[in-house]
Amino acid sequence: MSDTSDDNVRKVRSLRDALRQVRTAETERSDVVVELRDAERARLELLAEELRSVFSEVPAEDDQFIFTVAAGTPPRLWIDMTAFVVMGRDRRTYRFLKDTRLGRTVILESAKLAAIADTVTQYVAERIIERERALEGDWLLKRVLKDENGRRPPDRPRKPLELLAGPPSDRRNLGWVVAAFLAGLMIGVFLLFGYAWIAVG
Repeated sequence: MSDTSDDNVRKVRSLRDALRQVRTAETERSDVVVELRDAERARLELLAEELRSVFSEVPAEDDQFIFTVAAGTPPRLWIDMTAFVVMGRDRRTYRFLKDTRLGRTVILESAKLAAIADTVTQYVAERIIERERALEGDWLLKRVLKDENGRRPPDRPRKPLELLAGPPSDRRNLGWVVAAFLAGLMIGVFLLFGYAWIAVG
């Protein structure tokens, strides 16, 4: 009888103890997650420190780059609006990614900090050159349009006689055309009268 009562005592559970155990487990798991996130952020900040001199050399008027480590899950080192570096699942491999119209592209994946830093530097240089070419193309197009507008006389309504007059060479050509038309018309009239004369006679 006493054994049965002992079993009943052992089976009694404390909700307070259960809550404490669950909270402790959740805290430990969240601590692990926070530690991993902090470790990822620390590695990304090491990469940002490695690239600090590159970031400082970017022209101040070039606003296409972000160069910031953003907190989140996972943390990211943003290079521009579409390119960023994150840590791989092993928390040791850097992944340089870019979002494109065709989806996300892996530019480079490496555990070597120097390799990622070199690739990011090359990417930044290519983007700066692309921007310079685009600006130069816009400037050249505006210059061509400006030159064409400068050569074109100001628009003003032309009188009907001016349209017929035109330059002297155009007037001579127009005179020959009118003379040829009148001559052809007269020849046609004479031939028509001649045919009628013969047919009636």
